Amino acid sequence: MRSRSALGRLTIGLSFAAGCRAHPSDQVATSEADHAEVARLCEEDQADRRPHEGQALDGKLIVERDAAREKRIKELYLAGELRTGHDFHRAALVLQHGHEPEDYLLAHELCIVAIDKGDHEAIWLAAASEDRFLMNIGRPQRFATQHKSDAPGEPMRLYSVGEGVTDALRAAFHAPSLERAKEREALMNPHAKKSG
Repeated sequence: MRSRSALGRLTIGLSFAAGCRAHPSDQVATSEADHAEVARLCEEDQADRRPHEGQALDGKLIVERDAAREKRIKELYLAGELRTGHDFHRAALVLQHGHEPEDYLLAHELCIVAIDKGDHEAIWLAAASEDRFLMNIGRPQRFATQHKSDAPGEPMRLYSVGEGVTDALRAAFHAPSLERAKEREALMNPHAKKSG
């Protein structure tokens, strides 16, 4: 287990777009149906991050459920059960809530397959999972998708962004411009005191 708190890991995962439902514009002619268990695991992953009105997120419970879902997704992946673009995308969405850099790297690779199989909604997650991988090995991110806090209850900040990726490439991955990513800090921290 890494030294970061469970809630800290959970917090950086809240900005991911939901990718569990098949999108009509992404339907690709195929004889294979989406894997029902992968779809269910992905939907549960996202539901845990959308508490009912008036309820708080239970970080400890979510981390426990994430670990069980991650284990099962890896079993399905290793057994060759992922077949459709949606299967690969949904599995990646679950894995990017993992705990180790290898989880994020595998999520990124699954997104590439999802895109190749016609699930073009996976393109943002391909960028975000790469950023999360880089962040977790202590390198600057590239697409400006990751915000994190230093500790639970601390303000969210845009994690260090390296050079080399233009806003045009970010847009091609459906990621925000660098300026927009910086502006998101204020939206994530509405009660933070303004400096200056």
